[in-house]
Amino acid sequence: MGTGSEGESYVKMRESDDRDARIYMSLKKIRKKFLVMSGKGGVGKTSVSVNLALALANRGLRVGLIDVDIHGPDVPRMLGLKDKIKDNIEQRMIPLHYNENLQVVSIESMIADGNSAVIWRGPIKNTTIKRFLGDVEWGELDYLIIDSPPGTGDEPLTIAQNIRDAQAIVVTTPQEVALADVRKSINFCRQMNMDIFGIVENMSGLDCPHCGKRIDLFGKGGGEKTAQNSNCRFLGKIPFDAKLVVCGDHGISFQEKYADTAVSKAFQDIADKMIKY
Repeated sequence: MGTGSEGESYVKMRESDDRDARIYMSLKKIRKKFLVMSGKGGVGKTSVSVNLALALANRGLRVGLIDVDIHGPDVPRMLGLKDKIKDNIEQRMIPLHYNENLQVVSIESMIADGNSAVIWRGPIKNTTIKRFLGDVEWGELDYLIIDSPPGTGDEPLTIAQNIRDAQAIVVTTPQEVALADVRKSINFCRQMNMDIFGIVENMSGLDCPHCGKRIDLFGKGGGEKTAQNSNCRFLGKIPFDAKLVVCGDHGISFQEKYADTAVSKAFQDIADKMIKY
């Protein structure tokens, strides 16, 4: 081994090889991986990630949920998880357990003050995400759901480069400004050779609580049309329901409290497609 800069390069190369080996061994124990992404913020992507994970777990499947939205992690709060992640004796992270079937990892559960801003550049974010992939004691999982921040930056890029068999679930709302951005997400996936599992149209109409009439708050049918034009599978429409927001704010499972609603049925239908595919 050389000295000086040559020696440092060798050490970094070995560390990178070791990390890649840990990621490979960890991912090998996970049957299916899905990256939930969106072209823009405010489309309810995290709600979709959380509720798809719950729908799968409620069917008795072993599910891991990773929150890689480093600067705006909301998954633990939406699930009512307040504990901090700890390491075991092998220095591997022990994920938080929502229930016996659903485990969660998020930067929110690793920092002392949940209100602190995470001011990190790309390399630190990439290293953290790779830790989530290779240094978590998941055990064997049926599904891994990864909640990514909006856009096509460092976080989804790191996932695409390290999980070659991940499939993307792209979330949009019906209005044109969201659809323009979702087309960028589709192009990102194709450039990265990531399979697109399908497109979800979220906030797709509101049933008036007084008259029952459907109100198209953000337009109508745009997600389905984009899926057709992009030759992507359309996974379904999730109606807008204010109770979903309230449940997320209070860490309550919407699907447990409002099991018979159109929203819960929509998530369950998409979960069934994930299982059958």
